[in-house]
Amino acid sequence: MIKRKTKAIDAFSMSSMTDIIFLLLIFFMITSTMVTPNAIKVLLPQGKEQTQAKPMARIIIDKDLNYYAAWGRSDEMPISESEITSFLLDCRDKDSEMYVALYADETIPYREIVKVLNIANENQFKMVLATRRPDKKR
Repeated sequence: MIKRKTKAIDAFSMSSMTDIIFLLLIFFMITSTMVTPNAIKVLLPQGKEQTQAKPMARIIIDKDLNYYAAWGRSDEMPISESEITSFLLDCRDKDSEMYVALYADETIPYREIVKVLNIANENQFKMVLATRRPDKKR
C-alpha cells in the first residue's frame, strides 16, 4: 500500500470568504461616498436663536419660487402651492404633534412666506421658520 506524505485536511477554511466580504465592504464604502444627495439649495436668513423642536414635515421655497415638501427623512418632492394643505393634513394623520419647518430662501418675497404661514395658522399646525446660524466674526 502506498502512503501519502501529506494528509488531506477535512476542515473548511473561511479565509477566502472573509477576503471577499472585506472587498465588498470596501467597494460599498467607496461607492456610497460618491453619491451626493439631491438636496435643494436654499440660502436661509440668519437668526440668533435655534429651536430645539424637531420638525417632521418640511416645506421648502427656493429662490425661483418652486415649492417642495418632505416628511421625516425622505427626499424633497416638488408640489404646487395648492397642494401644501393636503400634504400637511396627510402629515398630521401620521403624527398629530408634528412641527412643520419652513425653509424659505432669503431672496423670496415676504408674501410667499405669509401664504404658507396662513395655511399653517388656518389648520393649527405648529410652524418653525428655519434660519442659518450667524457667521462667526473672524
